[in-house]
Amino acid sequence: MYFDSFGDLLTMSGHGSYVWFCYGASLFVLSALLWVARRRRRQAEQHIRAIVRRKKASLTSTN
Repeated sequence: MYFDSFGDLLTMSGHGSYVWFCYGASLFVLSALLWVARRRRRQAEQHIRAIVRRKKASLTSTN
């Protein structure tokens, strides 16, 4: 293993705070992107369902 102890892994010769902050920021951004994408997909699916319902309703009312 590159580091002698868990403490060395966390501190990374004085660069640990920068490295772990970058990992955390990256994880936060990726999580936010995933959340936004899922939310938009759900909204798009609901919109499409509403359009299909309106089309079905207009077809049955004209017949």
